[in-house]
Amino acid sequence: MNVAGSTEEEKAARLLLDAVVWAPSVHNTQPWWFGTHGSTVTVHADTDRRLEIADPDGREMLISCGAALYTLRLAVRHLGRHPHVQLSSDPDRPGLIADVAIGRPGQPTGEEERMYDQIRRRRTHRGGFRPEGLPAGLLESLKAQAHDEAVMLRVVADPRARIALAALTEVGEQTHRQNPAYLAEMARWAPRPGSDRADGVHADTYPRDPEHTDPYFAERDFARGQGWGLLGDDQQDATGVVALLTTAADGRGDWLRAGQALQRILLRAADNDVSAAFHTQALEVPELREFIRRRHCDDAYPQMIVRLGFADSEIPGVRRSPADLSRPEP
Repeated sequence: MNVAGSTEEEKAARLLLDAVVWAPSVHNTQPWWFGTHGSTVTVHADTDRRLEIADPDGREMLISCGAALYTLRLAVRHLGRHPHVQLSSDPDRPGLIADVAIGRPGQPTGEEERMYDQIRRRRTHRGGFRPEGLPAGLLESLKAQAHDEAVMLRVVADPRARIALAALTEVGEQTHRQNPAYLAEMARWAPRPGSDRADGVHADTYPRDPEHTDPYFAERDFARGQGWGLLGDDQQDATGVVALLTTAADGRGDWLRAGQALQRILLRAADNDVSAAFHTQALEVPELREFIRRRHCDDAYPQMIVRLGFADSEIPGVRRSPADLSRPEP
């Protein structure tokens, strides 16, 4: 790790990196690396880990990097300081995202501390949920978390709209399955059972057979007909709360804001033992994403489709080590 300065600066940088590696990312690609100088951590997108077929514009990659950026901000608050975030761009360094520096002192709030405690515990769920509803007031709190990042969390309350989004997810999934290049890309990020890789979607994190909720939101076919995955639980068959995460515009900054809002929502939900399942297949097909924007988002831009609910299992995730993710700044 390239950390210059005092021992306290080194400790602070290590704490920040230990936290940020647990940020969520599409297919657990972890598409980032971090530079350190003093008590500042610089966030970079690792474009070699972008999904070239599913995510040619890098939208999902930058949403993932936005989630990492918020995780850094929260870790600075845990240190009892305010983060100073400077978004950056450099034509010669296209992956450059932001500098996050440790700023002035400021005691973290109780909510921030509880959310920090969820960074390692939060898990992506793949499958159905238990039938009980979410805690009272939680959805309004999640909406507020998104609003603070200039992003909107739209709860899909109309049963017909949920059915439509589920059907569009199925169309997106089946469209992908007809593309050999997409299937090869998914295989790259779905290692065989028993793999010791520290990235990708492992066989102990998805069901062997899809859990058919009503309406049915299609799952990614990570098993690819190999019989991999976990045996399902017949009791986990509820769809949960369906929501869309949207932004007013659709540029690089909006994708980063969406990622920061997403991580805030996930950590706040995890503090109530609520898990999230993602269904971005339709948003990876331009025609379907445009249809969803016009019909379900009031012309705002959909960045994520998410289901929220209670899941019984907490399957440990895999992450690359901070040492593997830190590099000297050029």
